Amino acid sequence: MHIIFRLIAMLEGGSYVLLLIALPFKYLLDNEQYVKALGMPHGILFILYIIMAFLIRKKMGWDIKNLTVIILASIIPFGTFYVDYRYLR
Repeated sequence: MHIIFRLIAMLEGGSYVLLLIALPFKYLLDNEQYVKALGMPHGILFILYIIMAFLIRKKMGWDIKNLTVIILASIIPFGTFYVDYRYLR
């Protein structure tokens, strides 16, 4: 199950970075096409990431401190890549 979480973490992190890249297009060029296309998939991946983190917590042996770091990493750019490197390998 942690393999699925790893995949979701990578996809969520990638979609977040792409969404951040798309924001200047929305506000500077008045083109919200990219944000619209990336917003919903990123939201779904974000929710799956949080749910999966709670589901595999015990299996992975994470205490509350580790779980907090893992969850907070989802709102920091490149944070899920750090989680993959530090907690999932």
